Amino acid sequence: MSNNSKGYWIARVDVSDPEQYKAYVAANAKPFAAHGARFLVRGGAFENPEGGHRSRNVVIEFPSYQAAVACWHDPDYQAAIRLRAPVSVIDLVIIEGYDGPQPA
Repeated sequence: MSNNSKGYWIARVDVSDPEQYKAYVAANAKPFAAHGARFLVRGGAFENPEGGHRSRNVVIEFPSYQAAVACWHDPDYQAAIRLRAPVSVIDLVIIEGYDGPQPA
């Protein structure tokens, strides 16, 4: 991959207490903004034709893979995780984008 590849968070989440989860959403705004995050998917309707699933799906784009990793390690994001952890279960992948050839 090139150094110009964007980075992404792909998350699947089950939330057991939506009211408490709002505290996490409020707390993650600062580190997301600091690292250039942009939501591409934030909940919404979905089909799950194969494999397992969770109730909520999120895809966040970052200007680079390094920014995506740095955001997760940001102390402000780590504080937000402590708000989220008691009221949710998450599968999170931080992945480098692809900017190579595409199907014709």
